[in-house]
Amino acid sequence: MDTGNSFGLTDTYLPEHIIAIRLIIASICGAVIGFERQIRTAEAGLRTHILVSVAAALFTILAFEIFHTIGTGEGTQADPIRAVEAVTAGIAFLGAGAIFRSGGTVQGLTTGAGMWLAGAVGVACALGFYTIAAGTTLLAVIVLAALRAVSHQMVKKDGPVLPGDI
Repeated sequence: MDTGNSFGLTDTYLPEHIIAIRLIIASICGAVIGFERQIRTAEAGLRTHILVSVAAALFTILAFEIFHTIGTGEGTQADPIRAVEAVTAGIAFLGAGAIFRSGGTVQGLTTGAGMWLAGAVGVACALGFYTIAAGTTLLAVIVLAALRAVSHQMVKKDGPVLPGDI
């Protein structure tokens, strides 16, 4: 990669095709979660969930690349987990922006949680935990789609379920 370095490119710890695969898988998982939100006309849909998932994956990959590229000097302790924590906090902030109160109801909680989950799936993809990411994506769709129908049936039959009723 000497030619690339002459143009300012930096060698990566992970092979570039692996980085690309991880970002693509993160976008696919984000798309699956976002598609369910899109068809439910949620505030944050397909594109938002893809972007959240890919951004989380990219930040995680970059944190670990920096860790491996720079390394640690004497007396220095690099901690790539701090970057994952920052990604988590940033996505939580973004998700919180989707939540609002209108009268006596709160709206956007599921959308905010879905965005946070898409970010977590992106982090899992970035770390190469594809099976965990895919399983979590499948579980998310089951929770979002299937349990939506169940909860609507509960509200229709018995009226709204109050916190004291559980």
